[in-house]
Amino acid sequence: MMLSFPSLLQRFFTDRLIGQLSASAHTIASYRDTFRLLLSFAAERFHRNPSDINMDQLDETFVTSFLDHLEKKRGSSVRTRNARLAAIHAFFRHVVISEPAQALSCQRVLAIPSKRYVRKPVEFLNRIELDALVAAPDPRAWIGRRDRALLALAAQTGLRNSELRALQVADVTTGPGPHVRCQGKGRKMRCTPLRADVVALLRSWLAERKGAPNDPLFPSSRGGHLSADALQRLVAKHAATARRSCPSLIKKTVTPHKLRHAAAMELLHHGVDLSVIALWLGHESRESTEIYLHADMKLKEQALAHTTPSGIAPARYKPQDNLLAFLESL
Repeated sequence: MMLSFPSLLQRFFTDRLIGQLSASAHTIASYRDTFRLLLSFAAERFHRNPSDINMDQLDETFVTSFLDHLEKKRGSSVRTRNARLAAIHAFFRHVVISEPAQALSCQRVLAIPSKRYVRKPVEFLNRIELDALVAAPDPRAWIGRRDRALLALAAQTGLRNSELRALQVADVTTGPGPHVRCQGKGRKMRCTPLRADVVALLRSWLAERKGAPNDPLFPSSRGGHLSADALQRLVAKHAATARRSCPSLIKKTVTPHKLRHAAAMELLHHGVDLSVIALWLGHESRESTEIYLHADMKLKEQALAHTTPSGIAPARYKPQDNLLAFLESL
């Protein structure tokens, strides 16, 4: 008996993602949100409850319409569209294995390509802007002292939004060899060393925080971990304050991810090799880090300064030996 769409979807999450792949909470949440949107779109399109939808309705035409809906109606970026498509592809690969009879229709969906998009130059904050942002929280309030320590840590380490929010008290070492530990993408643990000024802020914050080792390092007002939206609002709030003393921030949209870019550019400006920066940021490969090479005109100007025009037109190499000439002609 062929499995129904609800059964296949449930097994995809419980058996495939959680049981077999041990997918991270971040991946599961991303895939869950994709199918929430898809089911809502399908229910409106077919006038059915999500539980009554069948696999035959989820064909290539429907999936393409859903992706177009994300872009045109919901205003999703192309990168978000591609991320949603990746989740759908993962599900249909699971269906091919579980229900071979559905293989042909699944292959049509799996053939839907990711959409190409223009990569914009990475926008980042310079040192003056970072200092203004870190100084923005009010140190007279508990929440201001928390935010100042958080922003300083984010700007120096380049931790992702999810990595910052997941930090616990035990993840920070302020003694000899000060560093912070975090679990990044792919469940990979990494340690990032800390500067003396960041260590000082964290020591002061930890003395006030007085939390147990497994308590959130930067708790919400209710004591739990900050949500992704709360961190976004926190950064935006202090960026608005920082613009009063730093006008160059007026033209920039400041997000937690911009602090990650700023940390990478700071390292690059100090001559740190891209391979080291990739390890610092928790990138899978150096290729993900190469976007920063295109981000700052100063780096390109420095490269240009190393070139000295000679006024001599380049000439093609001409071998003198007959055998070398033969090889050159091949």
